[in-house]
Amino acid sequence: MIEIERKFLVTSEEFKADAFTSHEIAQGYLNSNPERTVRVRIKGEKGFLTIKGKGNASGMSRFEWEKEIPVDEARQLLHLCENGVIEKTRFEIKIGNHTFEVDEFYGDNLGLVVAEIELGSESESFEKPLWLGQEVTNDERYYNAYLSQNPYKNWKK
Repeated sequence: MIEIERKFLVTSEEFKADAFTSHEIAQGYLNSNPERTVRVRIKGEKGFLTIKGKGNASGMSRFEWEKEIPVDEARQLLHLCENGVIEKTRFEIKIGNHTFEVDEFYGDNLGLVVAEIELGSESESFEKPLWLGQEVTNDERYYNAYLSQNPYKNWKK
C-alpha cells in the first residue's frame, strides 16, 4: 500500500485541547536504512511491525506495510532493535475531513513536536489549523528512523 502524508512542525500546544484521543508510543528500528525501514511499535496495549520503503521525490509518498502483532512479542522485539528507541505521545485531532496525528517526543527528542496528515493524493487540499508551522515533509531529519539515530537533543539549534 502507498502511504501519502505531509509532515509539519507544531508551533504551540493549542492542539491538545482539540485532541479526541492520545496514546503513549514506544518504537524501535530493526533496520533504519531509508531504503527499507523495519519498525516495531507499541501503541497503548497493541504491538505493530511496519516496513516502509524509500519516499518518492516529494517525500510525500512511499510504500508501507503494517501488521498488528501481540504486544508481548513487540516488547521482545524492541530488545533486538538498534539503539535509540523513540518515546512519544500521539494526539489525534480532527480538522475538517482529516485527522492530524501530532507527536510530542520525549527522552532524547524532548522538545520536538511534529504533525502528520495522511492524504488520498499528493494534491489533496486540507484545512490548516493555526498551530501548524513549517512543512518538513521532505526533510529526512524529521523521520522517526533518523531521530532514533540522530536525536533532536544533538541538533545545533
